Amino acid sequence: MIFIVVRWPVKPEHADEWPRLTAEFTRATRSEPGCLWFLWSRSTEDPNEYVLVEAFRGQAAAVAHVGSPHFHAAVSGLPRYLAETPRIINIQDIEGEDWHRLSEMKVE
Repeated sequence: MIFIVVRWPVKPEHADEWPRLTAEFTRATRSEPGCLWFLWSRSTEDPNEYVLVEAFRGQAAAVAHVGSPHFHAAVSGLPRYLAETPRIINIQDIEGEDWHRLSEMKVE
């Protein structure tokens, strides 16, 4: 699995509309066969920042994602709504394809 986290610093005037602005990109990415998840959250510390947690089944799935028309549309269209370049962490070759339970906080 390839695991990616991206911090998106959105211009304040577009922060509330970010989910709508990324809706087509999100829908199309989630429908890719190699997409395991593509999850947006709004920061509780900075209301102008969104965090995207995504995972792909492997290198071929990630390459297909980056080569997709919806990815190219996002690359050309979304930067106008950003305050600065997004920051990313990309970890490759993680075993498994799903979330694990947090053993330190087991709920019975």
